[in-house]
Amino acid sequence: MGVLNVTQDSFFDGGQFLSESSILRQVEKMLSEGADFIDVGGYSSRPGATDIPLQEEKDRTVKAISSIAKSFPGTIISIDTFRSGVAEAAVDAGASIINDIAGGNLDKKMIETVSRLKVPYVLMHLRGNPRTMSSQTQYANLLKEMIDYFHNTIHLLRQFEVKDIIIDPGFGFSKTIPQNFFILQNLEKFSLLEKPILVGLSRKSMIWKSLDIKPTEALNGTTALNTMALLRGADILRVHDVKEAREVIKLFISLSDNVNK
Repeated sequence: MGVLNVTQDSFFDGGQFLSESSILRQVEKMLSEGADFIDVGGYSSRPGATDIPLQEEKDRTVKAISSIAKSFPGTIISIDTFRSGVAEAAVDAGASIINDIAGGNLDKKMIETVSRLKVPYVLMHLRGNPRTMSSQTQYANLLKEMIDYFHNTIHLLRQFEVKDIIIDPGFGFSKTIPQNFFILQNLEKFSLLEKPILVGLSRKSMIWKSLDIKPTEALNGTTALNTMALLRGADILRVHDVKEAREVIKLFISLSDNVNK
């Protein structure tokens, strides 16, 4: 899953993809490097990011998605949003997956909207919201509470007849750096939920803060953690750098094929 942030303040690539020409160049690059999905986001969810009005987020994402769908027909596009109004407008414009960092908890209409649109849903674990999540990292039993969260939300989604569900542990969201590494170490535990697992480790602070480097220098660390994630059961890698992630996947498949012989 290639990340396309059409925002001014995302932690790594904010401001790089605001014009139609820059958006299309980046999408063409990611598709040529092997992206299976393009994940379009118009609201920065990094800690401390500025809140923006719904209409501004909608305008940013719908414009980008419409252009991508027109220029690259058949591309699978996901909309990265926790707002049902943005999600619906994005699907109308050509998106076919809703990627919600909040699991429906920040918009009471989201789950009903997903049900009505009949599209796959990425369910991420988050406490609070992007402005408060950094202070909500106290857990009695981290893995149990996360699995309970997923189990309960999946049950609710099934009641709304949402069948295609992907889970995302939410690395960097309402978790400390040690908690992020603990989740990665135990990623296979989430297979109990019998849903595909998406991981978003790309250039996250757990990498560059641990190595005392900048996000721009965190590609090698991203590759290392993506490899660990695949070995522990990840099904989808959400990344800024598609070429390197595709190489990791190819090598992982070669390793798996050799082990199974």
